[in-house]
Amino acid sequence: MAAYPENAAERDAWIITRRGLRSAVDPWRPWMYFVEEERSAAGEIAPVATVFLTNRECPWRCLMCDLWKNTLDRETPAGAIPAQIDYALGRLPGARQVKLYNSGSFFDRRAIPVEDHAAIAARIAGFEHVIVECHPALVGAECFAFRDRLHGRLEVAMGLETVHPEKLQRLNKRMTVEQFRAAADRLREGDVDLRVFILVKPPFMREEESLEWAARSLDFAFDSGAMVATLIPTRGGNGAMEELAASGDFAPPRLETVEAAAEYGISLGRGRVFVDLWNLRRGAGCVECGERRVARLHAMNLLQCVLPRVECKECGCRS
Repeated sequence: MAAYPENAAERDAWIITRRGLRSAVDPWRPWMYFVEEERSAAGEIAPVATVFLTNRECPWRCLMCDLWKNTLDRETPAGAIPAQIDYALGRLPGARQVKLYNSGSFFDRRAIPVEDHAAIAARIAGFEHVIVECHPALVGAECFAFRDRLHGRLEVAMGLETVHPEKLQRLNKRMTVEQFRAAADRLREGDVDLRVFILVKPPFMREEESLEWAARSLDFAFDSGAMVATLIPTRGGNGAMEELAASGDFAPPRLETVEAAAEYGISLGRGRVFVDLWNLRRGAGCVECGERRVARLHAMNLLQCVLPRVECKECGCRS
C-alpha cells in the first residue's frame, strides 16, 4: 500500500491510479436529472430542476471526488450541453429554479463550451434562479458575461471543503482559503449569489475535531457572503478514499457529527444550511433510529429550524 504523497506534483497520479472504470455516458444526454424541493431565499419550499450534465472531466483531481465516474475523457462537443438541457427539461415537471451541475466547473471552457452559453441561457430563460458550480480559480469575466445573459438571478456554488489549512492542502484542490475568499469577493462585487460546499470530516481529520472545523468552515462561508452552505458528509467510493480508509486516514463521519454540524449552522441564522443526504441512509444510526434521523435532517433542510432530536431505546442515542 503506497502512502499518500506529500509532494503535490505526485498526488494526481496517486489518485488516478486508484480509480475504477468510468460509467458509459452519452455526450448528448445528461447522466441524471430530477426535480427536488429546496427552501428558497424567500422562505418558500420551491421545486428545483436539477440536471447533472455530461461533460469533460474536471482538470482538478480532488482527493475525495467521485464525480469523474460520469464524465467524458475528451472535450465536450459544441451543442451537446444545450441538447442535454432540452432533453432533461422536456421530461421534468415545472420548476422555478434550475441547477446545472456538471461534475466540475461550469466556466471550464473544455467542459462547457463558451460558444454554447447563449444557447444555454435561452433554454433556461424561464427560471427565476440559476445555480451552477465552479472552482474558485475560474470565477472571472465569463461568469459575469453569463450572468448578463440570464433572465433570472445567477448563483455560483463553490467547494470550500474546509478552512483547516493543512487538510485543505492535502485534498489536492490546488486552492487556499485566501483564494476562496478572493473569488467570493469577486462574486459579491459582481452581484452573483454564493453557495458553499463544506465537507464534514474530510480525510486525515479525526472525528473529535471534525465538528469544530465544520463549524469554523460555516462561519467562514457566511463571513464570505454565502447565502447557502451545504454540508457534505465525506464518503468513499472513488478508490483513493478506500485506500485511505485501509491506512486509517479516512472514515465517514458519524451521523451525530453531521447532525450537530447542521444544528450549529441553522442556529446561526445567517443563511440557509442544507445537509447533502446522498447515500447518508447507508449505515446511518441503528436499524431503529437511522431512517428517522435522516428524515429529521431532511425536514430541517426544508424548514430551516432545529427540530427535536430523535430518541432511540435500541441504541440509547438521543441524536
